[in-house]
Amino acid sequence: MPTQHDRTVPLTDGSEERGGTATAFAVLRGHRGTLAGATARVVGLSGLAWLLLTAAIFALAWPVFTRMRNQRLYYQYLEDPYLHDGSDLALVTLWTLPLFLLLLGIGSAALQTVCSRAVAAETGGASPEQPSRAVVRSRLRALLSVYALRGLAVWLLPLIAMVVAHRLTGDQLDTPLPLERGTLAYELVDASPAAALFVAALLRLSLTLAPAAAADGLGPLAALRRSWSLTWSRAGLLRVLALALPLAALTAGLIQLVTQLALPLRPAVRTLLEDATGNFFAAYYAGILAPVIVGVLIAAAAVLPFAYTAFAALHDRLRSRADAVRAGG
Repeated sequence: MPTQHDRTVPLTDGSEERGGTATAFAVLRGHRGTLAGATARVVGLSGLAWLLLTAAIFALAWPVFTRMRNQRLYYQYLEDPYLHDGSDLALVTLWTLPLFLLLLGIGSAALQTVCSRAVAAETGGASPEQPSRAVVRSRLRALLSVYALRGLAVWLLPLIAMVVAHRLTGDQLDTPLPLERGTLAYELVDASPAAALFVAALLRLSLTLAPAAAADGLGPLAALRRSWSLTWSRAGLLRVLALALPLAALTAGLIQLVTQLALPLRPAVRTLLEDATGNFFAAYYAGILAPVIVGVLIAAAAVLPFAYTAFAALHDRLRSRADAVRAGG
């Protein structure tokens, strides 16, 4: 059965179409209660889940922290300097990263759904009835699938390029390099990660509108295709760039600012946890994470409602223009 959209054909009364940014601000004003409540619930529950998940991972990784502590005491007994090896913790982080990405995806999908619904109500494209729970769950699944597929499409090529480049041009001391330094093949392989990152950036930009398209009722693959076609339509890329770049800079700057302001949490958390557990290394890494988590959560609460609303409004505008072009053609 084809996907049903709760959209109506936009009215064409000759008036100038309101810009996507103006629509986003109108939605934020007119639906501020709904968006603020949804943001508070999503960010609050995500923060609580993040805290519980981090605590569970620290508990599972406690033997690693205990081994670090014992080695430190042993080297102190020998009066030798101890430089701990963080490779085990890096493996723990790598294996648990999908759990944090899943948590981030669930929160993002929930907030994107609310923002897209508010945009549809503002532009007159939503039905009067609230969507059923089955429709909401279906769109949340579609959004999670979009995040997963977009992540694979964007990051798979750079990861492969970095692994291959390291194997062929890395600083391996035990084996000779497969490629001779200074040759054209060596230079091309060595530069391949940078080229792959450039391709990944273009892919990420092309698929920026996919979550808004999925929240509009499309399936995952159809949402990715629509985002690609709208982004590479006439003036679509410029509009996406004009919105995505300032939002990315604002998010990065806000995370950095809040993290710096939250740095006093670091010694407080470290002292509290070390006094409670007697393990310096667990307290040390928990102290490092605390300001970062605070910075991410506050930045998410401040930026994501506007970002998701703005991208939903831009998707709605570009979709309406594409439908009008097809109807006129």
